Amino acid sequence: MFRHVVLLRWKPEATSAERFAVQTSLADLPARIPEIRNYEIGADAQINAGNFDLVVVADFDDVDGYLVYRDHPVHQAVIRERIQPILADRAAVQHHR
Repeated sequence: MFRHVVLLRWKPEATSAERFAVQTSLADLPARIPEIRNYEIGADAQINAGNFDLVVVADFDDVDGYLVYRDHPVHQAVIRERIQPILADRAAVQHHR
């Protein structure tokens, strides 16, 4: 199993509609990319100051499955059209489970 974890922080001016559009667009990816085995999206609970705003945890059978997801045109469109316009900061890690 191979896991991809990404944390996203939004620009202060990002609207709730824009944030929601990111989440709904990401939630559609498992239906469009069969290599995804498990996919979790979570907005920060806003308990601690300084946290990132959104987390995505995605599991794949192997690195090759992750690479299909990473480069998939639908995923790339979500990044380009929904995420990048409101993105302030990003952190990510991939690891074997």
